[in-house]
Amino acid sequence: MTYCLGLKTNEGLIGLADTRITSGTETTTAKKIFTVKKDRHCYFIMTSGLRSVRDKAITYFEEVIEEQDHHFNKLYKAVNKFAEQIKLVAREDKKAIEEAGLSFNLYAIIGGQLEGDKEPCLFMVYPQANWIEIKTGTPYAIIGNSGFGTPVLRRSLSYSESMEYALKCAFLSFDATRLSANDVDYPIDTVVLKRDSYSILENRFTQKELETLSIFWDNRLRNAINELPADILQKAFLHDVEIPDNGLYKK
Repeated sequence: MTYCLGLKTNEGLIGLADTRITSGTETTTAKKIFTVKKDRHCYFIMTSGLRSVRDKAITYFEEVIEEQDHHFNKLYKAVNKFAEQIKLVAREDKKAIEEAGLSFNLYAIIGGQLEGDKEPCLFMVYPQANWIEIKTGTPYAIIGNSGFGTPVLRRSLSYSESMEYALKCAFLSFDATRLSANDVDYPIDTVVLKRDSYSILENRFTQKELETLSIFWDNRLRNAINELPADILQKAFLHDVEIPDNGLYKK
């Protein structure tokens, strides 16, 4: 499995991806973020799904970039071309993949700002090659193992937050997933694109570098639970109330 997260704020975009690759009983590390960096023209692609499908779609798209990237003045045009590569790989490999008992399940998050975009844009692409744009109402998208890290974002993140705050939310979302899923792990890769900068900054973080943040958060959570004003919950220890089941459960 994979954990890839794209965040959109008023200040720009943040991407975060784990690097664990699981194949049978073997685990390896591989980069899951592909970037294009040119003058006033940059974007990133994060992927989740079968590694063979991902590699083939990215390889095909690299050829498209070499020949056609100068025609992309808005990000959605590059997204459309990447989606075409997913369709091409599906025509070539989907039948054989499904006959082998696997799913054709390539998902992608694409973010960036091209010369014709008024602001950084963020898209999520599905295996069927259709896509949605991530807007301000829910300013994030997760592909891969999404269940464990989503509550942190729902509780804490909004479009108006600073990029520094958003990156903290991204880390805590990853950390919750890492603790709950054995197929998501360090190191993690990040990409940062500030609005109108047209410059993607890439970095990699190891568990040792971020361990103090995880420990700090664990301690704060325990303290917050202890300090929770939950006197009403004492009722559970003081009363034994027969609750009618309204006939839903029969003995």
